[in-house]
Amino acid sequence: MPETGRPIASLLDVPVTPADRTPASRGRGEVPPERDLLDRARRGEPEAFRVIFDRHSPSVRRFLGDLLRDDAAADEATQETFVRAHSRMRTLREDERLGGWLLGIARMVSMEQLRRWRRDPLPLPEEEPREPDRAPSPEAVLLSGEADRLLDGALMVLASDRRAALLMRIDHGLPYEQIAEAMGWNLQKVKNEIHRARLQLRERLSGYVEGTP
Repeated sequence: MPETGRPIASLLDVPVTPADRTPASRGRGEVPPERDLLDRARRGEPEAFRVIFDRHSPSVRRFLGDLLRDDAAADEATQETFVRAHSRMRTLREDERLGGWLLGIARMVSMEQLRRWRRDPLPLPEEEPREPDRAPSPEAVLLSGEADRLLDGALMVLASDRRAALLMRIDHGLPYEQIAEAMGWNLQKVKNEIHRARLQLRERLSGYVEGTP
């Protein structure tokens, strides 16, 4: 699945405005508000859940791709995330944001997959490790290719929970409160883990960042 490169600077320094705090555009009656979608999905309307899937699955898939580093596993985990979300829709509290709730389920699915891999490791083929298909434009290959490789390697150094929290913040724009709900942590732990993740990335990427104009 194609992905766009993430600027390294955004992981280290630039504050992120949560996407779900951005006011929805007016005058688009054909796109149901999220609260209306949730109410309809809880009542068992298949079309409402289909809209939720179409709206949130790209973000969930990107998150799982970053955690699992395997396209087939990330695709499977995305499907499993929404199967579980469908069965648990009535457990979503009124004050919870759907995006953060879905990423919390996705994180649990990814942890189960990683545990299975540790328990039953598959034999590795005699070939280069597969990389996610980011499909950059030809003009961006030289500019983004090296940065993406460095960033991917730096992210994999982070512990899985710390990496998940950082990605929720910088890649999905969740506020600390929603990350705390998704991770099952208190607010201070969220801030501490993201701060430490940024420090680890800064140390890992310092040579590249300092040499970048």
